[in-house]
Amino acid sequence: MLSYRHAFHAGNHADVLKHLVEIALLRYLNQKNKPYWYIDTHAGAGVYSLDSEYASKNAEYESGIARLWERDDLPALVADYVDVVRRLNPDGTLKLYPGSPYCADQVLREDDKLRLFELHPTDSVHLIDNFRGRSKRALIKAEDGFAGIKAFLPPAPRRALTLIDPPYEDKRDYQRVVDMLKDSLERFATGTYAVWYPMLARKDSKELPEKLKKLPAKGWLHVALQVQSPAQDGFGMHGSGMFILNPPYTLHDELKVIMPWLTQVLAQDKGAKFILEQQAS
Repeated sequence: MLSYRHAFHAGNHADVLKHLVEIALLRYLNQKNKPYWYIDTHAGAGVYSLDSEYASKNAEYESGIARLWERDDLPALVADYVDVVRRLNPDGTLKLYPGSPYCADQVLREDDKLRLFELHPTDSVHLIDNFRGRSKRALIKAEDGFAGIKAFLPPAPRRALTLIDPPYEDKRDYQRVVDMLKDSLERFATGTYAVWYPMLARKDSKELPEKLKKLPAKGWLHVALQVQSPAQDGFGMHGSGMFILNPPYTLHDELKVIMPWLTQVLAQDKGAKFILEQQAS
């Protein structure tokens, strides 16, 4: 299934959580003077125009990044994320939103590398165009990241963050995530793996974090943000989560500080709440 286009959802509450966690993970890797790879199994288009037909249809960014754009009380972790978005909008007007690979490209150092997968034929072309002339360290593959990642594990520098962010339109994606991580951990046990997932009424969504907890990693961290009460009819996404295998030891305390604040700012009704749990290595 190749109907999913992330442009419809760019900059929404799920992107806020996903990208601030991604940036925090990359900042941690930057602390060690040794190169690493950023691997993105579902990279999308890289950059999104918020006034495009796709993004403006539901204007989901208005309940996400737009709520943070004008604030002057951002916690440090959130401010770091918003600064990355600001660099894409130097005139101070929120017009463009960076996808996960662009966020990574802004944080990685000169010797670090990007390995990006995008199967959608239109988005893969946009991804190539958005990185043309911007970064020579990015290798882009117009193919299925679930399968393609095998060629890059273990990475040459033996350090990497892998972001797994499928659309989950096909319910088989939930099991594909688990199966891919089992294989990836066998190939590269010490890597950091970050999985994004939607909070939905469907059984697959609810069970995914529990399945990920059983994988043979040294430790895990689970953070989720529910921005509203689940719909009575069972439809729609009421939040999202990030599940990190082999997380930095500092991440839990960083998120413990910001998640109450972020939940309050992005809440859409009284059902807003967050989850933060971990199993340390």
